[in-house]
Amino acid sequence: MKLREITPNVYLGGAVDWDRRLFDSLIPLPQGTSYNAYVVRGSERTALLDTVDPPKWETLKAQLADFPTIDYVIHHHGEQDHSGSLPFVLELYPEATVVTNEKCKKELIDHLHVPEDRFQTIKDGEDLSLGDKTLHFIFTPWVHWPETFSTFLVEDGILFSCDFFGSHLATTDMYATGAVVDGAAKRYYAEIMMPFAPQVAKDVAKVAEHPVRIIAPSHGPLYDHPAAIMDAYREWTTGEPRNLAVIAYVTMHESTRLIVDHLTAALADRGVAVERFDLTTVDLGELAMALVDAASIVIGTPTVIRGPHPLASYAAVVANALKPKATHATVVGSFGWAGKTVEKLTELMGDLKVELYDPVMVKGMPRGEDYDQLDVLADRIAKAHKDLRPR
Repeated sequence: MKLREITPNVYLGGAVDWDRRLFDSLIPLPQGTSYNAYVVRGSERTALLDTVDPPKWETLKAQLADFPTIDYVIHHHGEQDHSGSLPFVLELYPEATVVTNEKCKKELIDHLHVPEDRFQTIKDGEDLSLGDKTLHFIFTPWVHWPETFSTFLVEDGILFSCDFFGSHLATTDMYATGAVVDGAAKRYYAEIMMPFAPQVAKDVAKVAEHPVRIIAPSHGPLYDHPAAIMDAYREWTTGEPRNLAVIAYVTMHESTRLIVDHLTAALADRGVAVERFDLTTVDLGELAMALVDAASIVIGTPTVIRGPHPLASYAAVVANALKPKATHATVVGSFGWAGKTVEKLTELMGDLKVELYDPVMVKGMPRGEDYDQLDVLADRIAKAHKDLRPR
């Protein structure tokens, strides 16, 4: 697509990646993604804000054909989906200066071998004049790397937020709808921002001090009603967990499935909402989204030799890395002769600030007394969820 004008002399460019389905060899992209770059043309100077993933360089290059001069390349973040085409830009515009903070400068030198003499480093709260347009830099660390910052275009009220407030979404829409906030943006927050929720909450408060009229992230559509995404981030980062139990499980000979089926029904009978995920087919993003709101996490697994099934271990590692605001967790499942499944999964979730419900591990196929234990567990979960808001 050609450059699209957001406000006079401010343009959205970059590339839509319709067919990409995996990011970082880890994160599913069921709706593709985009790499947004922006051009701000002032009365005296012109700035390019971020670039694109290297395979999409030719798209950005074509968009820049009408700009014989780029004076500044503002780089908010060192990760290559934003910075990877920077060497091509600097070759095309040998007079351009890379403007970034000290931490990002070091990353761009390390990852892309950008010559040190091409940089101008900036500090938090500093301004850069383009003539009739002013770029105001706001340091917003850990959204989602330590060096990330945002740029506020003072005269137009546009916040260029990089990954902050982004969404992995391939679309021709310039502006987001409510469905984007509840879907792709929440998924993006869950997968990328949730591990840093306390700092993200501070960054939301920091950018909210400015009269933001449009939020322009580096992935996904823009927001012309910024309160919607900012309010959602406040809820996701600081809101109390909801009345929701997430059950992530794997079964081998149906024993664990019977356990999970019974627990799901018992929780529903007690007014607890449940989202359950079969780990053999799970979409990591869907699991992450559910963890944003969950108060309780249940991992269901058979015992393989003496420990948990590898997929159950993976789920525990994911939960531990994402650091959701759940307050309770437990393990249910089955074993053949012995094992340390509960101990190993508990250790893998060691960074979570949760209270552990008593686990329910069944020898072989569950019997009546095993179902009774699951009912006791359901009672405990329902009691812990009693005063929580509905999901």
